[in-house]
Amino acid sequence: QVQLVESGGGLVQPGGSLTLSCAASGNIFSVGTMGWYRQVPGSRRGLVAIITTSGTTNYADSVKGRFTISRDNAKNTVYLQMNSLKPEDTAVYYCNAAVQLRTGLWTTFWGQGTQVTVSS
Repeated sequence: QVQLVESGGGLVQPGGSLTLSCAASGNIFSVGTMGWYRQVPGSRRGLVAIITTSGTTNYADSVKGRFTISRDNAKNTVYLQMNSLKPEDTAVYYCNAAVQLRTGLWTTFWGQGTQVTVSS
């Protein structure tokens, strides 16, 4: 069993900053690409940012220049630094990780989601 535990969401004013964290734990042999996705009611879950084990990143156009994804491979943890937040960034943010289990099998896991609300 693998768990992805997210933290750091909350309410912030427009122009403010938040940092999300997501730690993977459990029956893990190694962790591959990790990422953040977000979803608003009535819409599909969409990519925010992903990062490979070597540190290569990819961002949604809407967050480029404002959000930064990073990871600590020793801690199996991924972070999302969000600056210059806008009301349209309001969503539930989900962590995602590709995990190789101790059996050798690769599979993908999701966190439980953390609410980010940008409002004055």
